[in-house]
Amino acid sequence: MSADPRVSIHPDSGVLLAAIAARLITKLVDTQDRYGDATIVLTGGTMGIGTLRAVAESPACAAVDWSKVNVWWGDERFVAADSPDRNVLQAQRALLDRLPLDPARVHVPGATGDFETADDAAADYARQLADAAAREHAADFSDSRPDEPGLLPRFDVLLLGVGPDAHVASLFPEMAGIRETERTVVGVENSPKPPPARITLTLPVIKSAGEVWMLVAGEDKAGAVGLALAGAGTVQVPAAGARGRDRTLWLIDAAAASKVPENLLRKEPASA
Repeated sequence: MSADPRVSIHPDSGVLLAAIAARLITKLVDTQDRYGDATIVLTGGTMGIGTLRAVAESPACAAVDWSKVNVWWGDERFVAADSPDRNVLQAQRALLDRLPLDPARVHVPGATGDFETADDAAADYARQLADAAAREHAADFSDSRPDEPGLLPRFDVLLLGVGPDAHVASLFPEMAGIRETERTVVGVENSPKPPPARITLTLPVIKSAGEVWMLVAGEDKAGAVGLALAGAGTVQVPAAGARGRDRTLWLIDAAAASKVPENLLRKEPASA
């Protein structure tokens, strides 16, 4: 079961980033009130890293107990650990290095110095996910606890950018990754967007998140937004398949919404 997408439109990318940061801080605080900790899956790109900078600049940033935030990444470029192409490095510079995070809660995908191939790095990241799921299972004393741990920990909010070709994470149209239904993480060796080697969460993992937020700005993304909201096929339009279990929220600017028919804009209530 997944939630139908809702749309929140902002006049420009600057206002949008500030709004996303405010929502994210509130979401993390509310989740910690409920569970004691919170888990976020980060994304790279202009919007993903811009969101982290906006969180860093927010006066409310300190409202989150960052020592009890679990951090994952939706995808990563399989390059050297110190490469400026790394989503991890960009996120550290934008926000993470400024926070009192618990290093044991920050789950970094492997780099070329750690593994020979992107597939090897993907297998290691899948192991990290399964280990985290097992720890959660061991700490769960509720009546609803399953008999056996799953392959994934709880993801409270998962952030995604969208490319002009409608790719999300490193799941590209018509490629093997978007067709994967069994593995939680896969390697990508021939990405149409450089660098060519990457690792990425698969679509079933994205769909396991409680909330999926799509962060999109710019007229060059408007076609992809329109196709995704129209419910195009996931293999051709990966963004169409990215939905959270409880909430799917498109946070976009007016330019990104410019090619979306009004009847497809199921707008988020103002109080949400």
